[in-house]
Amino acid sequence: MVKFNEVMEEEKARRLNPVVLAFIGDAAYSLYIREKLVFASDYKTGTLQKLSSASVSAKGQAALLKNIEAKFTDTEREIFLRGRNAKKPTKSKNATVAEYNLSTGFEAVVGYLYLTGAYARLDDLLSEEQDEVRG
Repeated sequence: MVKFNEVMEEEKARRLNPVVLAFIGDAAYSLYIREKLVFASDYKTGTLQKLSSASVSAKGQAALLKNIEAKFTDTEREIFLRGRNAKKPTKSKNATVAEYNLSTGFEAVVGYLYLTGAYARLDDLLSEEQDEVRG
């Protein structure tokens, strides 16, 4: 039985398909942004959705990646490259192919860190987002 926030062994997480890591990373990043917005403001849900969409989009993630990529460890860089270069089952509707590929790599790193319980590391990397989210 899986428990909420159960931690996965790093080696097992590393072996996961990078698109699977991006799948969980997308959800974890979305929750991170939503929490930041709720803690930082008292906006109504429509405004919260609009603000979160800008950050959680492929364009928003690709932009954030430019600020944090240099901070990646060797393992994070390897996971990012695997995610960026992976064959994806879908195409982006509102971003370029390059932005979509970068965002998939970003999400793979977030997914890996989330699954392995590296929450402090996630917070360190994602704290670049804080000032933008406060709107």
